[in-house]
Amino acid sequence: MNSATAVSGAVDSGRTLQGRRALVTGGASGIGAAVARELAARGARVVVADVAGDDAHALAEEIGGEAWVVDLTATHELDDLSLEVDVLVNNAGIQRVSPIEKFDPDDFRRIHSIMLVAPFLLVRAALPHMYANGWGRIVNISSVHGLVASPFKSAYVSAKHGLEGLSKVTALEGGPHGVTSVCINPGYVRTPLVEKQIADQAKVHDIPEDEVLEKVLLQDAAVKRLVEPDEVGSLVGWLTGPDASMVSGASWAIDGGWSAR
Repeated sequence: MNSATAVSGAVDSGRTLQGRRALVTGGASGIGAAVARELAARGARVVVADVAGDDAHALAEEIGGEAWVVDLTATHELDDLSLEVDVLVNNAGIQRVSPIEKFDPDDFRRIHSIMLVAPFLLVRAALPHMYANGWGRIVNISSVHGLVASPFKSAYVSAKHGLEGLSKVTALEGGPHGVTSVCINPGYVRTPLVEKQIADQAKVHDIPEDEVLEKVLLQDAAVKRLVEPDEVGSLVGWLTGPDASMVSGASWAIDGGWSAR
């Protein structure tokens, strides 16, 4: 058994991506790492793209893939990029929690650079190869905040709403060329990104940190728990597999019923 199939938490999914090359941004931890392991288990050669170089290299070695150390805020460096990948997963993201009138303008620009401008440039770079081969899968890790809003997250919510629009346009343009594009919309996932915002949420809502999970993060969900990264990875695996060739332009909520309200 090779390293791509012996990864923790991944399933034997029939090697449905054997011979394919995949790129996962923010791939060194959290959702990205779960996605990278899932795609590797399905046979893909996975490029783990992350600003955290040591973590990216470690995971790439674990799954028999490659590491790409990249700062997605440096968007101009991506303008002339060409990507020979068959699967692109736009996952990288950061969060800032603050009222609009106090929101730092540079933080707003940085979030949009990482979570909207960079995905556009990566899609732009990947489509020629996908079109030439008549096959491609683009999965944008959006959020429940791509479907609904929450206070104090103006940058994140607007970036995710923009990503939803980009994904739909990509689906319309890519369909005749065998390329699908979808969004996945998780609620709060058990990741470092969520853990790091607990203090900020406590501050803006004026509640103790130990009450943030119940009173803020899970307040609108019918299923009162965090989403696990492997659950998102599993959905990415299905959406890039042979049974999802007609799934395009859609947004897939995995939010415990939050967006049902």
